[in-house]
Amino acid sequence: MEQLLNIMRELREKCPWDQQQTPQSLTRYAIEEAYEVEAAVRSGSAEEVRDELGDLLLQVVFQSQMYSEQGAFNFQDVVQAVCAKLIRRHPHVFQAEQFAQLTPEDVAELWQEIKRQEKQGKAVSRLDQVKHGPALQQAEGIQKNAAQIGFDFPDAAEAYGKLEEELAEFRQALAGGNSDEIAEEFGDCLFSLVNVGRKMSICSETALLGTVHKFRARFAHIEAQAALRNQSIEDLSLAEMDQLWEQAKQLLKQQALHEKPQLE
Repeated sequence: MEQLLNIMRELREKCPWDQQQTPQSLTRYAIEEAYEVEAAVRSGSAEEVRDELGDLLLQVVFQSQMYSEQGAFNFQDVVQAVCAKLIRRHPHVFQAEQFAQLTPEDVAELWQEIKRQEKQGKAVSRLDQVKHGPALQQAEGIQKNAAQIGFDFPDAAEAYGKLEEELAEFRQALAGGNSDEIAEEFGDCLFSLVNVGRKMSICSETALLGTVHKFRARFAHIEAQAALRNQSIEDLSLAEMDQLWEQAKQLLKQQALHEKPQLE
């Protein structure tokens, strides 16, 4: 661990890319690495899990180093904080003599109660109930939570009207050319689109994942066809790729119809 910390300090001193990073610029990589860990576990390869856990640990070390440079905290402080939290939230383990045998459900309830006690005296928003996670899931969770107190559009048509309003603002930002404004308005469009989906009982995360899988399948068809021609996908023109893309759409539709269970 000390070797890793020393390497990170040296990288911050000597590597131009590492030097220009900030806590904000690195958060996307922490999220990506967490997803990579999940994918590795799903693959069943212990070697992949080991490597991806290392990449995730690197993000913790990198962030800790940057905050250490600011005089806020260091990696040892992070470790001590999580150790204290684990001990505090597991009294049934570290103060076992005070507790009878607990079921997993009892443990989960005790954990939540201790979390509530830790938050006493702190400002709490009802939106704190929405767990952090993929942005689409958070957006939908926040909207559902706000809807519980009536802060919501009455129907999908009204929500779609808001989406059109945000798209107009996005076009205006594009015309202005300010990259920060463009990114902000783009985010507003995504949030509004999630709201439209929610009003229509569509899970945005599931819908987007479906499109991602569909794109992967169609792209794989293009690669396969290129290989049959003894070419790489880089050798194909855009027109050739478009033609194979349309071919993939038809083939996958036929495959889906063939695999669809028939009603008796």
